[in-house]
Amino acid sequence: MLYRSLNKESQSVNFETALKNGLAKDGGLFYPEKIKKLDKSFLENLHNYSNIDIAFQVIKQFIGDEINEKDLKVIIKNTIDFDFPLIEIENNIQTLELFHGPTLAFKDVGARFMANCLAYFNKSNNEITTVLVATSGDTGAAVANGFLDVKGTNVVILYPKNMVSDIQERQLTTNKKNIKALKVNGTFDDCQQMVKKAFVDKELNSELNLTSANSINVARWLPQMFYYFFALKQIKANNKKIVFSVPSGNFGNICAGIIAIDLGLPIHHVIASTNSNNTIPRYLKSKIYNPRKTIKTISNAMDVSNPSNFIRIEEIYNDFNLLKNNLSSYSFNDGETISAMKSVFNKSKYILDPHGAIGYLGLKKYLNTNPSFFGVFLETAHPIKFSNHIEKALNIKIKIPNVINKIISKEKVFTEVSSYKDFKDSLLDKYVAH
Repeated sequence: MLYRSLNKESQSVNFETALKNGLAKDGGLFYPEKIKKLDKSFLENLHNYSNIDIAFQVIKQFIGDEINEKDLKVIIKNTIDFDFPLIEIENNIQTLELFHGPTLAFKDVGARFMANCLAYFNKSNNEITTVLVATSGDTGAAVANGFLDVKGTNVVILYPKNMVSDIQERQLTTNKKNIKALKVNGTFDDCQQMVKKAFVDKELNSELNLTSANSINVARWLPQMFYYFFALKQIKANNKKIVFSVPSGNFGNICAGIIAIDLGLPIHHVIASTNSNNTIPRYLKSKIYNPRKTIKTISNAMDVSNPSNFIRIEEIYNDFNLLKNNLSSYSFNDGETISAMKSVFNKSKYILDPHGAIGYLGLKKYLNTNPSFFGVFLETAHPIKFSNHIEKALNIKIKIPNVINKIISKEKVFTEVSSYKDFKDSLLDKYVAH
């Protein structure tokens, strides 16, 4: 498999190079040169396969012959050694829980897959890779956990000051070892821009081998396809058309879902459900892409105004009308989010986190005018991560999982930065011998 740059000014590269470089030399995102549909009999019989076998069939064409079958299955086993249950919420609506991994968020799959792949490629050399990751909450925790003590890697996490929950911040800042946390005086978009700028900074790249662990990296992005196959394996929808609603921030997860559809998975429509950072809902109405200043919300992992992966979605459809026919996008504010959490809890006693609540709202809105569909929304994080908002809204106390109890009393260790220069200086001071 070769990957080309969406900026179209760099040569195509193989999977290992795309993984290690993060972005193309022209600053563009990597995209597969060709995608081959999966065998129809495989797609019709998902229930007969283990999750490991499903994931292997889904991802193998994107790896090519760079990792042999035996080792790739070991990587997959290490990536998805937890459950992905589908839970009924109400008639025609179910949620796919993606928070049963080690950091209680859906980002665990992509982060672990990427970390295992990088460890595989680095096992026979002494190369040191500096992994950069901007996070609005959950990505950094998953990357820190996935890369902790991985041979040949240093990890630098950039997160926005006062825009992640206390538990999320503890997951980012209590790892030490090969993990460094930078608290940025700005928004997630500022963090993301610093990461992108680093990849085209010639001085920095002459000193460090940089890669990104955001969903801009193909090894972080593509494994998210697994969720949709795992869901279809469990769905009994009585031949109804299936729609997925995806809480969307940087649009990596929903983009992976659209790739799953491109592979032949019978999903008939997707919904990008956003919070008040509504660049894409506005774009689909006006055809004008106009990111605004990022708004802080209680669904902080989606506080993204300029989603990097949307360019990949445009590449898939390559036509605005086709895009609009296959993708709906709705925006909901904090008040609507809290109301949805209360409504679902009162009816079913199910506790939504704020991101899942927005996924639920987007699905309900679509089903109001498309009642013949069967809907699944993604529940992307454990409620404990947002316990302050949830406990207040629902008047309950959420039990703290053991994995969180272990870090509650640990010291937060971070460096504050206010500019790209601060960020760059921090990298050079930490990782370059003087």
